[in-house]
Amino acid sequence: MINIRKHTIFPEEFPEAWASDWGEDEFGLWMAFTYKGVRQAFRWCEPGVFLMGSPENEPERNSDELQHKVTLTKGFWIADTPVMQALWQVVMGENPSKFKGDERPVEMVSWHETQQFIDKMNGLKAELKLCLPSEAQWEYACRAGTTTPFSWGDQIDSKLVNFDGNYPYNDGSNSEYREQTVNVKELPCNDWGLYQMHGNVWEWCQDWHGDYPSRPVTNPQDPGTVGKRVLRGGSWFADGRYCRSAYRIGLVPSLRYAYTGFRLARG
Repeated sequence: MINIRKHTIFPEEFPEAWASDWGEDEFGLWMAFTYKGVRQAFRWCEPGVFLMGSPENEPERNSDELQHKVTLTKGFWIADTPVMQALWQVVMGENPSKFKGDERPVEMVSWHETQQFIDKMNGLKAELKLCLPSEAQWEYACRAGTTTPFSWGDQIDSKLVNFDGNYPYNDGSNSEYREQTVNVKELPCNDWGLYQMHGNVWEWCQDWHGDYPSRPVTNPQDPGTVGKRVLRGGSWFADGRYCRSAYRIGLVPSLRYAYTGFRLARG
């Protein structure tokens, strides 16, 4: 394990003017905004160093997961859950999701539609400075200081992750296949207070899908190619291997499925 929290590194401004409530708990600092009665909390991720990608001996890994050291010199705020249908509804005035429920993650949204949502929110309250997380920020937050395939260790089951339990990871035992999404806080959070970084819905990231660098990097930038945008985390429809911290896929940004959602960050 590379990144270990020994003390709280406070952001430059805490709390910020947009916050409806805030505090510090066993997971660290948090702030939340409330819009038309719907609340979304964010967790503070401190600056740190971590190994992005997977080691060559990780079972069922892909070749595009080249492990490399990443240094993030600035902390960032990331939502503690994927965007709920309730928030999408009050902002956009409609709900595209297949599996309806106010506290379930919004799905059936393309990358382009996430940008429309973010632009509208920032237009309503510019100081929010909302965006999608970068791929590096997403994996850093997902791992929460771990180097194992999942933030809970080497294995998962359906008590921890909403995935297709008929296809467990690395010869694990079969577990429940729910065949739909669940509420965003129905399953346990990781050690940084973030829910469902593994499973439930694939989460769009800001970056285009490109190759990893072969050397250590600091504050990696979007590779700036064209084609597909990155999604992370696996989903209710995914096998266990796809829910690993290091697993990455790319989709054309106009596509939407009943297993694609997103999580907000702050720029």
